[in-house]
Amino acid sequence: MKKFGLIGFPLSHSFSKKYFSDKFLKENIQGVAYESYPLENISDLLSLLVREPLLAGLNVTIPYKEKVIPYLDVLSDEVKQIGACNCIAIQGSKLKGYNTDVIGFEISLMKKLKSHHQQALVLGTGGAAKAVHYVLAKNGISFLKISRTPGDDQLSYESLTKEIIESHQLIVNTTPLGMYPDINSFPPIPYEHLGNQHYLFDLVYNPDKTMFLLRGEERGAEIENGADMLIDQAEASWDIWMG
Repeated sequence: MKKFGLIGFPLSHSFSKKYFSDKFLKENIQGVAYESYPLENISDLLSLLVREPLLAGLNVTIPYKEKVIPYLDVLSDEVKQIGACNCIAIQGSKLKGYNTDVIGFEISLMKKLKSHHQQALVLGTGGAAKAVHYVLAKNGISFLKISRTPGDDQLSYESLTKEIIESHQLIVNTTPLGMYPDINSFPPIPYEHLGNQHYLFDLVYNPDKTMFLLRGEERGAEIENGADMLIDQAEASWDIWMG
């Protein structure tokens, strides 16, 4: 028996357990199981590994994509550059860290990306945002980081002008704003300046259309949620665990 799982906190509405359990049934993959492991503190990872000696791989979600790195023995190039890990392969006593958010986001983003989407706004500055930064830079798309508080390399939401919105026609939400059950929240950008040249991508997948996406759609923008990204990153995790 090989076991896999998801660490994070909280995990009450996790995509991963259902996805992998369904995958194992549909593809008749036997001798494996996938569980959710809510950890109140990342240091609890060590006791989890002792308690579950059959663990062969873990996915990592909020709030531990960055905090897990000191516990890893080997880092992929993407994790080294991004500073965030969402997939761990457990090989004996060694923990190897990967970032499959990169794979999932790039595949999903490209489906609706147009040639004029050359400048982007990335809303939020957490671990998921770093994967987005990596993919945008890889594809030659310049971007501004947007946060609640301004900094040396980031703008505040309050500083977003009509000119900035109109010139940055790709907007990616990496925050949990709008995610179930808080479905009425949304990033505070000036939606009135959006138009049909904009492409709004939300890493949130539940609900299908967040307030962020609905407000963009009302202005004629192209929209995409995080559902396909999750599937692609999950399959990339499985490929890594299977070697």
